[in-house]
Amino acid sequence: MPTEKPGEETDTADLPARLRHVYWIGGGSGAGKSTVARRLADRHGWGLYATDDVMHEHARRTTREEAPLLHEFMAMDMDERWVNRSPEVMLETFPWFHGEAFGLIVQDLLRLPAKPCTVVEGFRLLPRLVEPLLAAPERAVWLLPTPAFRQAVFDRRSASGEGFVRKTSNPSRAARNLAERDRMFTERVEKEAGRLRLRTVLVETSMTEDDLVEQVSTAFRLRRYGRPAT
Repeated sequence: MPTEKPGEETDTADLPARLRHVYWIGGGSGAGKSTVARRLADRHGWGLYATDDVMHEHARRTTREEAPLLHEFMAMDMDERWVNRSPEVMLETFPWFHGEAFGLIVQDLLRLPAKPCTVVEGFRLLPRLVEPLLAAPERAVWLLPTPAFRQAVFDRRSASGEGFVRKTSNPSRAARNLAERDRMFTERVEKEAGRLRLRTVLVETSMTEDDLVEQVSTAFRLRRYGRPAT
């Protein structure tokens, strides 16, 4: 799997110490990462860094040699991306699932102030890439949506007119491909987090938003006002 090697700025042994103020929320698409991160940032007065928001900027900052899958993906039209390929191929060639440009996330975080804390969220936060950066394992958690939860989110977005699959020639097929790809990605994240003994939260349709926020807070060992529990 191609991954971006950290640049000179990030290639240091003290990264866990320099990033000890960062809380990481990764996991499958549609799992509630953005919602939980925003609520924790509001509750505790933290900074918020959403990796989805910087994807286009990071794409511009890479070369084809540094991120070959990313540049191949950018050259495709919408049908080539989401309709004409199998979910298995989509999974194995999606650049963000393979760590391309992850070093740019680290560089961005290092430029942020150490106080207050920062919560960073997004599916780009792969367990194997985050684990070496952790000062303590309780600073990271991965949300694992069940297929039913993921489908419910997708249905809500479709009903409201959201969703890039509408830009394809066959939105229903694109949606099926995307759902299967995301299911396989979530399974991969679950196995990787388990192998590294990192925390996960299963996100089910029966859970409320408040339930999910509190489960993540517990995983982070947070008190109500943001200090780690002892």
